[in-house]
Amino acid sequence: MTDDTATIRAAMLPDMPDALRDHLADGGRVWDTKELTEDFTVLGFAAPFVVVRRKSDMAKGSLMFTHRPRFYWGWQEGE
Repeated sequence: MTDDTATIRAAMLPDMPDALRDHLADGGRVWDTKELTEDFTVLGFAAPFVVVRRKSDMAKGSLMFTHRPRFYWGWQEGE
């Protein structure tokens, strides 16, 4: 099976990981995998979301993530 959209989808993403990180931040925090594991315990993935528990106060919530490069952003606290 060929993916006719691969080129188009690749063109939609910035070429540089730093540019993507800046784009995702949009005024908020962005974590890479190392930073995520320092601040959160991962409870489960359901792309494009990850359910986490924040280590500082044990709050449960979710983040969105990109696959490559792997960045996490958009913290939303909730049950």
